[in-house]
Amino acid sequence: MNTFRKKIYEIQTGKLKGNREVKFAVLTDLHGVEFGENNQALLEEIKGEHPDAVLVLGDMFVRSLISTMEAAEVLLTNLAKELPVYYALGNHEFALLEKEEYRDTYLAYERRLTCEGVCFLHNEHTAMEIQGTDFVFYGLELPMKFYKKPRSPVLSLTEMENLIGVPHMDGIHVLLAHNPKYANTYFSWGADLIFSGHYHGGILRFSEHLGLACPQYLLFPPYCCGDFHEGGSHMFVSAGLGEHTIPVRIHNPRELLMVVLKPDHKKS
Repeated sequence: MNTFRKKIYEIQTGKLKGNREVKFAVLTDLHGVEFGENNQALLEEIKGEHPDAVLVLGDMFVRSLISTMEAAEVLLTNLAKELPVYYALGNHEFALLEKEEYRDTYLAYERRLTCEGVCFLHNEHTAMEIQGTDFVFYGLELPMKFYKKPRSPVLSLTEMENLIGVPHMDGIHVLLAHNPKYANTYFSWGADLIFSGHYHGGILRFSEHLGLACPQYLLFPPYCCGDFHEGGSHMFVSAGLGEHTIPVRIHNPRELLMVVLKPDHKKS
């Protein structure tokens, strides 16, 4: 059976109200991989952590293998029965949505999951109160030009704001942004928490934050994997749960990411 590791990050924040922690399970880059029948091992691991919400960062299937949608759909359907699930698209989902010959297939997948309670965020945001604190979840959906290999354009703050708006509401702002290449822009945008994937941990991983390459054919890409902090913003880049095209992982296990927010009353 396929295996994965559970990676847990804990941060303190003065923005939580009360004394209760908040926990997120983060899924990205599944690419149709299964951990036991119907992903039962992964499902049980997530449920055993009792997260307050599940954050899905995209690339849950392989766009050239439509059959891989089934594994993603079964997993997310089962999760949504018990937990809030927020889903921002990766390049594999967006590529199907953009192509006329595959759009209906993708939209049917999204409709089925929406009916089961999954919340898709197409450059949109939604608010939810968790343990007495207001959270606002944003899903950034980048056009395919930002995934161009090996060079993609700069994402300016103005362009990002045109896509997704500005974080003007009260609460803790959570940005789901599949591609970590534009981390500097994400930090400037002003999210409290940023979650990304896409880079598959660098294929060959040298350390917590350093990997060899990424799907955009960049060597030693910045913000490849791990946690990054700038001012009051915290970014977490998952190595993901699957892979495609180059099915290689060296010192780079598949990863279920858990992020725990703990109250820090000294900063409140």
